[in-house]
Amino acid sequence: MTVRHFLDLDRLDTATVRRILDLGAAYKAGGQPHGKVRPLEGRILAMIFEKPSTRTRVSFEAGMKQLGGDVIALSRTDTQLGRGETVADTARVLSRYVDAIMIRTDDPQKLDDLSAYATVPVINGLTDISHPCQVMADILTYEEHRGPLAGKVVTWSGDGNNVAASWIQAAAHFGFEMRVACPPTLCPTESVVAWARDRGGNVVIAHDPAAAVAGADLVLTDTWVSMGCADTDRPRLLAPFQVNAALMAKAKPDALFMHCLPAHRGEEVTDEVMDGPQSVVWDEAENRLHVQKGILTWCLL
Repeated sequence: MTVRHFLDLDRLDTATVRRILDLGAAYKAGGQPHGKVRPLEGRILAMIFEKPSTRTRVSFEAGMKQLGGDVIALSRTDTQLGRGETVADTARVLSRYVDAIMIRTDDPQKLDDLSAYATVPVINGLTDISHPCQVMADILTYEEHRGPLAGKVVTWSGDGNNVAASWIQAAAHFGFEMRVACPPTLCPTESVVAWARDRGGNVVIAHDPAAAVAGADLVLTDTWVSMGCADTDRPRLLAPFQVNAALMAKAKPDALFMHCLPAHRGEEVTDEVMDGPQSVVWDEAENRLHVQKGILTWCLL
């Protein structure tokens, strides 16, 4: 039987991404898409956290338990990875104990090594280059508020980081125009943009946030300084990309605002936007739970 990994949106076909989203929506609606109240009873998820987490940890743990399963949470100091054991050996051992592995790490190579050597599903909880779980929750949030993303304009204003990269990949699956407004030195990687464009994704890289937001259906941003980043020049470079009321006014009147959280209020986004009527950040955060259920059941059932 083929092991189903959830690694990145560029490694899944559109039908699979759609299936996982539909599962998440069904669980949120109180349904039982697999015909059981506790479809993962007896299953165990190992969660490896090499970066701190609130939403990823709680949503995966709550989701797994609500589905009838259980979890083992491991920090950097809880495993032999921090003492020099190879990721491959860790993957082989954990596969003998648990039914799936989720990792939140800085190094995407660790994710690749885990999936190469594990005989159970591996889930990308975040790396420095992508965050597909978050973007799946974002898409579910937009769909429940406004319907399909196809033909819409999505604008990212800020650092062209890991979340922006997963949004670019999503553009190739869902048929929306993806505009990324960022400083020239903080653009998404060329390979991510090329992958999406090669598959028909409409991706625009820009440096004027006002022009990029004009007519947008959805405006997104993220923190200016990611965990572990020592670049102190970022606030100066990114200040023009702050999402404030003036910038949101350039989007469509019914445009939504999203932020993956945690937010640094007064930096990348102002209070008036975060707490304003266009903001759906709390629905977005909740939907991490429901999408995680979709991912877990797609991987394990």
